[in-house]
Amino acid sequence: MRYAGGMDSIYKGDLVSKRGRRNAWIDALFVDHAIFRLIWTNFAAVEPGVLYRSNHPTPGNLAAFTRKFGLKTLINLRGRTHSGSDALSHEMARRLGLEFHDMAFESRGAPHKERILRYAEILRQMRAPALIHCKSGADRAGLAAGLFVLINGGTVAQAMKQLSLRFGHIKQSKTGILDAFFELYRRTGEGRKPFLDWVREDYDEAALRNAFKEGKVAEFINAKLLRRE
Repeated sequence: MRYAGGMDSIYKGDLVSKRGRRNAWIDALFVDHAIFRLIWTNFAAVEPGVLYRSNHPTPGNLAAFTRKFGLKTLINLRGRTHSGSDALSHEMARRLGLEFHDMAFESRGAPHKERILRYAEILRQMRAPALIHCKSGADRAGLAAGLFVLINGGTVAQAMKQLSLRFGHIKQSKTGILDAFFELYRRTGEGRKPFLDWVREDYDEAALRNAFKEGKVAEFINAKLLRRE
């Protein structure tokens, strides 16, 4: 079985049998690299009491975050992957009574207009506080956190703090297209048009994609050594 990110999964959709649950955990820990996320969570508050961000939480970490911060909603920025990590997250979210949203973003592509608008609607209707997560908590989580800032009236400078080396984001690689997106709004819309109006009326994702040039060395580190999605 293949899932988003291109890795082979040994998880076959079974969390009921002992063998199926074991395979889900093996897949999560060793194929999806959750073994590193048992302790390293890349957790931070975007707006305390409203929105938090992290890497893909293990079930135990998700339960701990929910107890500590009173989470009501979980937003999965990876989309459905049909992996062990994905299945275990859905199961724990149900146990905890969390509202769950699959809201896929890309880390190396120009943000899609319709996905930004859908995400804005999720933010408008969700029960707060919420946790957003991708795999590592660096790129897609940074994008979604920055979008939250802009949707709620913040500045581009504030939004771009969510895309930083502190979270593991490397702007000199292909993931720098996310920085370029925010810079595009700074140049063409900030101070003149509310962010979501600019997205609806002015943003051209194809033009951004064509204009962006990535740093080859940094992309090798990001994609080949760090093995980001």
